[in-house]
Amino acid sequence: MARSPTLSPEEARQRASQRNAKSKQRDEDARTAHAERNKIQQAEADKTARLRALRLAKAASDAAAASAAAAAKAAEPAPKRKSPRSAAPAKPGAEPAFAKS
Repeated sequence: MARSPTLSPEEARQRASQRNAKSKQRDEDARTAHAERNKIQQAEADKTARLRALRLAKAASDAAAASAAAAAKAAEPAPKRKSPRSAAPAKPGAEPAFAKS
């Protein structure tokens, strides 16, 4: 089995320093990615809340408009119905056309 050549203390320190720097860089990248992800999630949550509020406001407005329309329709007087009339003028003493049994 081949062994890697032994490192001088200076080379060992340099490699350890490089590994430490890479580890710190990975940690920093992870923190940045986490912050970015949180920022995106917060923006999405804010947008969802805004759209929900708009949807609820529109539903309330539509309900109020429907209620007002129903109240206005209920307040209108009912149209008077015309009594049915026969085509021919009624003769004195004759029964009306609608009273036939």
